[in-house]
Amino acid sequence: MQLKTCSACGQQFSCGMASGTNLCWCCDYPTILPLDSIQDCRCPACLKEIVKEKIAEYVQSITPDNAPAGIPKKYVTSSQPIEGIDYYLNENGQFVLTAWYLLKRGSRILLPKWMYTLSIR
Repeated sequence: MQLKTCSACGQQFSCGMASGTNLCWCCDYPTILPLDSIQDCRCPACLKEIVKEKIAEYVQSITPDNAPAGIPKKYVTSSQPIEGIDYYLNENGQFVLTAWYLLKRGSRILLPKWMYTLSIR
């Protein structure tokens, strides 16, 4: 892995793509961002935040009338679910699946938030 500097915050981080391995942590994130030839890579924290913003915009645009049969394949990765993108832990330590995760799995119905909660004991 090669060290790079985040174009958003200036923090250094490891980049697998820059070292030529084609195996970088960023490949696990959905490819929902447009390519930007001016801006270079972002650190994990900054990339997660911008991806979450773009996902929120996408999910907010979904209505029962225009709901696709899941998220377009170009946005789906084969990686493990990512905390903060596909799920989060609520104040009781329960896993809460996000609307993004449910759409990614093919759900056409966005249920109330409380119905996504899975209790892990």
